[in-house]
Amino acid sequence: MTRPADAVSGTGWWRNAVIYQVYPRSFADGDGDGVGDLAGLLGRLPYIASLGVDGIWLTPFQPSPQVDQGYDVSDYCGVEPLFGTLAQFDDLLEAAHTLGLRVILDVVPNHCSSEHPLFRAAVTAAPGSPERAMFHVEDGLDGGPPNNWRSVFGGAAWSRIDPASEADRQWYLHLFSAEQSDWNWRNPAVGDYFEGVLRFWFDRGVDGLRIDVAHALFKAEGLPDAERPEDVVDGLRSNPQVSDHEEVHDVYRRWRRLADSYSPARVLVGEVNLEPQRAARYIRPDEMHQAFAFAFATLGWDAAAWARIGTELDAARREHGAPPTWALENHDLVRTATRFAFTPSDDGGRGVLRARAGLLAVLGLPGSAYVYQGQELNLPEVEVLPAARMDPMWTRSGVSRDGARVPLPWTVSPDNTFGFSPAYAGDPWLPTPPGWGATSVEAQERNVDSTLHLVRAALDLRRSLHEEGVLSSYDGGTWRAEDNGLLVCERGEQFLVAVAMGDTPANLPDGDVLIASSALTPEGLLPPDASAWVRRV
Repeated sequence: MTRPADAVSGTGWWRNAVIYQVYPRSFADGDGDGVGDLAGLLGRLPYIASLGVDGIWLTPFQPSPQVDQGYDVSDYCGVEPLFGTLAQFDDLLEAAHTLGLRVILDVVPNHCSSEHPLFRAAVTAAPGSPERAMFHVEDGLDGGPPNNWRSVFGGAAWSRIDPASEADRQWYLHLFSAEQSDWNWRNPAVGDYFEGVLRFWFDRGVDGLRIDVAHALFKAEGLPDAERPEDVVDGLRSNPQVSDHEEVHDVYRRWRRLADSYSPARVLVGEVNLEPQRAARYIRPDEMHQAFAFAFATLGWDAAAWARIGTELDAARREHGAPPTWALENHDLVRTATRFAFTPSDDGGRGVLRARAGLLAVLGLPGSAYVYQGQELNLPEVEVLPAARMDPMWTRSGVSRDGARVPLPWTVSPDNTFGFSPAYAGDPWLPTPPGWGATSVEAQERNVDSTLHLVRAALDLRRSLHEEGVLSSYDGGTWRAEDNGLLVCERGEQFLVAVAMGDTPANLPDGDVLIASSALTPEGLLPPDASAWVRRV
């Protein structure tokens, strides 16, 4: 098999990498204040390495008022004291590299905190000033906002920049919370500012960046009204005025040139929440390396839908060269053990089986995969009581993402943190539910049939198959859904992934079953809500 030069040199490591997403607030608490931090992550790095993943992606830990748990950044080139220090980050980066783990950081270029010094300068500056030109600051209409746009978090997407002033009647745009002001990317000074941000982290040695809401930087010229304002509570998908404008591609071409100027080249990963054919345009050879397969991440347990989206993503791979980037969970999505539940009243039985099967399936698909912390433990969504919820979406729209952000259970001990914060006596920043220890790392280490052991075995097998040449970083996938609900993705001539999404056991294609999420039936059939990797003979 002849492979392109980047695979031989190692610069194409991302093409088949498995990355572990760390949400620092909820991963491990090292200083005993009930909030996860860099010290806690550093202490648990060997655990992540033991999974067999290739790297970690850290959600924001930069200075922030924490209105949106770090996605409201007030200083892009530092560390929030709640999480530690820049020196601790450097230690973390060195330790990760020593363990063979690459490190990808979040960058949030669509918006910043209302406490960012540049936005504070805009607030005190005069209308029409260079300071205000860094953001979308506009005159209102008839005493109200400049247009009818809605925030992703609910409510209007505009707030008065100085509500105490009778003379200053201007408004600023925030597609998310009012504490997250949108940058004006039509101002070249914004692009220059962010080049400095990228250089800061690339110079420190980070291996790549995940780009938050990567498709939304540019808004429509003139900021026209949305056609259906009542439908734009999701902000980015249903309001074409705020996302996917052609100018954004020039930003990523500039960033790609910068990333490629380093040795080894740095990687750019986009959060591009668009349909596959539109998202594919962000991973052209001179733009980003990867874009999350969001259309896949939001699917239910439906073989035909998985096959349809898988086929679309493979078509994008053939057109642009970049492989799909699979993920079923992240810090914004309901956990799959709950999302895939058979009925709303399901006690978790089928949902847990489906989540386990889905995770094994994505680890066998062509391309790279992202595993969200706790997914390897098959954690369910937690019902966080309203009084304890921290998500700003909850107060504005009644939607909460906190249930996927509850701190990880490390031990079976019955204390309030289950090993998350050994020195803390109270509840952590989000309370853990009773019985959380039964799903813990410690409990699953003891159980050879646990999802934790399954993930380790799958990643070890995945690596071996790549070394043998059975799998390639340049594989595509041929998808089909059979009448009995069996989903099949074939990778070349030697390997396939099968998922039984129907209600009856399914015959597997001919070959040797290498690993399965549940035991086969005595007849050798794949039971419902199970997946398997098959090597063709």
